[in-house]
Amino acid sequence: MKYVLMFIETEQYRKDWEAKGPAERDAAFEEVERWFAEHGSKITHSTKLHSASSATTVRLEGGGQSIVVDGPFVEGKEVVSGYLEAELDDLDEALRMAKSWPACPVVEIRPAS
Repeated sequence: MKYVLMFIETEQYRKDWEAKGPAERDAAFEEVERWFAEHGSKITHSTKLHSASSATTVRLEGGGQSIVVDGPFVEGKEVVSGYLEAELDDLDEALRMAKSWPACPVVEIRPAS
């Protein structure tokens, strides 16, 4: 079954990341690379998104009207920073995979078709 894991950064995570030095950041990237290598056989696609400040949101209003806004859909303390698609046996396998994620502190899992 296909699942999507969405990686979500919090404000605190972003602050902590910005406070890290180059060696700490390199070590964190290495952990993420190891995680992808460990789960690579199940991952069918993955993407790191640009920051939420680069987003453009289109709000569809009634009567065929639309409003285009620079910025994310909502102002929030949590922002989706990337996602992956994986072919997994079941939700339990998706949970094991998400629980081992070494980076941002929130992972949302959704079945996909």
